Amino acid sequence: MTRLPALLVLLAAFVLPASAQPREERGAPMGRFDFYVLSLSWSATFCDLTGERRRNPQCEPGRNPGFVVHGLWPQYERGYPSFCTPDGRNPSRNAMDIGERVLPTSGLARHQWRKHGTCSGESPAGYFTATETARNRVKVPKDLEAPEAPRRWSVPDIERAFALANPGLRPDMMAVTCKKGMLEEVRLCLTRDLRSFRPCDEVSRDVCRTRDIVVPAAR
Repeated sequence: MTRLPALLVLLAAFVLPASAQPREERGAPMGRFDFYVLSLSWSATFCDLTGERRRNPQCEPGRNPGFVVHGLWPQYERGYPSFCTPDGRNPSRNAMDIGERVLPTSGLARHQWRKHGTCSGESPAGYFTATETARNRVKVPKDLEAPEAPRRWSVPDIERAFALANPGLRPDMMAVTCKKGMLEEVRLCLTRDLRSFRPCDEVSRDVCRTRDIVVPAAR
């Protein structure tokens, strides 16, 4: 009987995918990737779980009521590049003006540039402009713009709402993630030129496994 746990672990190695998490390639060559992922974070969940306790300016009442941009991430079909230059060029004031316009805080903008933007092959201003372009490409469903009360949604219903609001978008082109039973993010896959949505098997498989989740009221 003492050998049973070890046997189960061995069997899991054959049954489960080789990697439960996408492979991160640090220091990858700049500009070499297959597509982008636009990550939209539900601000109220972040604030309830983390941000308010840390007094994050994103959580000031009325500042970010619904979805905010978490980042625009260069992605491989399998895995993703990160930190593609040793230090990352420091964004200029002009670049940060763009970054702060599309991301909720300057700290997040700088982090997204260092980790993901350096892999895009763009300058800081170019990367933040691309992020803004991607955000403008996506229409948030009306019922998820700024709900005044918490509501329980099924993951398929959130996917369906985004698909109806964005022609050409399908469930295999996005992932709805959750944390502690609440909506965390909606991640949408876009072509490198940001003109259309595209399938992304690895990303879309990383979906919330809880069928019904709470969408906290907008702040």
